[in-house]
Amino acid sequence: MLEIKDLVFEVESAEDPHQKKRIIDHLSLTIEDDRFTVITGPNGGGKSTLAKLVMGIEKPTSGSILFDGHDVTDMPITERARLGIGYGFQQPARFKGMTVKKLLDIAAGKKLPMLACNEYLAKVGLCSASYLTREVDKSLSGGEVKRIEIATILARDPKLAIYDEPEAGIDLWSFDRLTETFRDIHEAKGGRSIVIISHQERIIQLADEIVVLRGGVIDAVGTPEQIVPELGFVAKGVPGCRLTEPTELHITEIPTTC
Repeated sequence: MLEIKDLVFEVESAEDPHQKKRIIDHLSLTIEDDRFTVITGPNGGGKSTLAKLVMGIEKPTSGSILFDGHDVTDMPITERARLGIGYGFQQPARFKGMTVKKLLDIAAGKKLPMLACNEYLAKVGLCSASYLTREVDKSLSGGEVKRIEIATILARDPKLAIYDEPEAGIDLWSFDRLTETFRDIHEAKGGRSIVIISHQERIIQLADEIVVLRGGVIDAVGTPEQIVPELGFVAKGVPGCRLTEPTELHITEIPTTC
């Protein structure tokens, strides 16, 4: 279980270095085991920052983060990973000289059999014969690197997996495979939780719980049935507009018809 308590994160203001800009503002949130949570909301609302705070990439100004009863607020990234937290970057890193196979082995913490590598890559829409021996460098597209990173998270099998916009740069067919993979992981349960930052309706619809973040605070929490209509999406088959990005209107101002 992940518990975020009264979390605050501030940075220096670009306009005045003597002033602080608050990105996360006294945010509290609990994510139970076996839950699929999607965090959504307008750009600049603090979604990616919150994910980085949970992983330890950023350090909070105040507040606390607990995972399975352990206070991880001041723990380094490696210790959080050992406890079972995994993280997928919005823009994954590249590793010149590192093959996809080696990266999967490192993520799993052991030398993986070829069959397992095939399965992890297939789940993200990649053919192992074409990718296992390739280096994770500039020869790969952004979408390819993104899918490889997601495959490494699957290989690591963390108890809490956090994905920052996993759909970015991924073609439609691979996106279909990816949503099926997220659904399968969630249905398997086993105490594992998924947190995805996304604007994509198909991912949002998979969630047990949706958290709408705006201006560093939680604007709304609820099920897809409760939240999706307020995000401005139109149900399939219903005439009207269909948004693929959340509106900039406040959630209480969003019309339910187009």
